Amino acid sequence: MALPFAPGDDLIFQLESGFGLLRVLAVEERGGQTIWHLLAYEDFFPDVETAEAALTDALQLGVRAAHLPLTDYAFGKTPAARLGNRPVTEDELAAYRAWSAAGDAEPFDRSALLLLGLR
Repeated sequence: MALPFAPGDDLIFQLESGFGLLRVLAVEERGGQTIWHLLAYEDFFPDVETAEAALTDALQLGVRAAHLPLTDYAFGKTPAARLGNRPVTEDELAAYRAWSAAGDAEPFDRSALLLLGLR
């Protein structure tokens, strides 16, 4: 089943300590597999409404990981829900483009939360 997300989607996930944000930068097919490219924000929020409000000025948010390339399996294991969609900026795409230009880099097969050291 295809995941219902697209480039520019802002995603929210929940931990015991609060809510965090991810962003879909790009989705591509490579060698017959779907690769999801995410950005992870540093900030955590006490509730969904506060997280949504922070996205109105996303430039003020800290970035924990500028680029996380995930297999379809790994992204499917990342528990996140869509909050909204904004255009992806060239600055946000810089780390993704550098990874893509390397040509031989492999996506991660672990969930975004595990890669970020969160549980």
